[in-house]
Amino acid sequence: CFFFFKQKTAYEILSGLVGSEMCIRDRYQRRVHGIYIKQSMQYIKDMSDQPEQGFSFENTRRNQFLIEKKVVKEPRYTKTGTTIAGMIFKDGVILGADTRATEGPIVANKNCLKIHYLAPNMHCCGAGTAADCDAVTDMISRQLELIRLNTGRECRIVNAATLMSNYLFNYGGYIGAYLIIGGVDCKGPHIVNVYADGMQTWLPFYSTGSGSLAATAILETSYRDDIPLEEAKEIIVRAIEAGIYNDLGSGSNVDLCVITKGKTEFFRNYVSKNKKMFSMEKAFSFPKGTTKVIKETTVKLAEVKVEDVSSPMEILQLTAQFIKTISVSYTHLRAHETREDLVCRLLLEKKKT
Repeated sequence: CFFFFKQKTAYEILSGLVGSEMCIRDRYQRRVHGIYIKQSMQYIKDMSDQPEQGFSFENTRRNQFLIEKKVVKEPRYTKTGTTIAGMIFKDGVILGADTRATEGPIVANKNCLKIHYLAPNMHCCGAGTAADCDAVTDMISRQLELIRLNTGRECRIVNAATLMSNYLFNYGGYIGAYLIIGGVDCKGPHIVNVYADGMQTWLPFYSTGSGSLAATAILETSYRDDIPLEEAKEIIVRAIEAGIYNDLGSGSNVDLCVITKGKTEFFRNYVSKNKKMFSMEKAFSFPKGTTKVIKETTVKLAEVKVEDVSSPMEILQLTAQFIKTISVSYTHLRAHETREDLVCRLLLEKKKT
């Protein structure tokens, strides 16, 4: 007898191999999946001991309890006040600001400068926290100066707006600087408002601050294209005065800054209607003995003829010789003054007398 065996085709051989491979792979996957399940259960168990993700308000009741028991005081924010405005007129831009700096209910400064220098062709009005506005504008001004020196060209308004936006955005609004940038570059006059969170707004006129509602009403009713300079000054002054008279956080004087192509004019205290009506006839005078002297120390100095010395180096050498022989009280030391500096100062004072 002859037995004939059918030869398997390539498809049948591959099917057999794939089937065996799938069995091995299934066993491997079941084992891996089991490991994954065990790890997931352990992860869920570990996460159950941790606080939930996202916003957590668990400390709300604790804080309320501490406040009720007067363990801590309830935090309060400090109210600030400002009225600033900017507007484009026929030949350039004009910026205006009041001069009152407040610290809650207290007027901290009656003649504060709120129009900051950025570049020869642009200035900036600042509202919000005074220290933040000063620091941010000074920093951007230095960066613009470096750009101007490296390129040899006049800075554009978009450069300053972009630098400020990027810097403020990185801090998520925690820097209290609300700015109005005004200037003239190769593209013409521009007014840009930069919020504390980094957002920009390009408009022909804008006002911000605690007195901005009253100022915006004046700007919206009076603005038109191609306003001459004198009329633009009058509109900005009326807008700032509206904020001064209708907002307790704004007050004192009105500052103006007019920027045209190749020229910048700054008018400090352009309008001063809140002048002091009276003043003391004499300054404060206190009788001798008002401040009690707790301790008095007399320093005995050695006799040194400074006239015979020809150079400052010789004075220092002679002073060094007498340092060890002079009894000096450290209560006379000034800030950042060493013992040697004290001796030199006392010797010079003795020479003057």
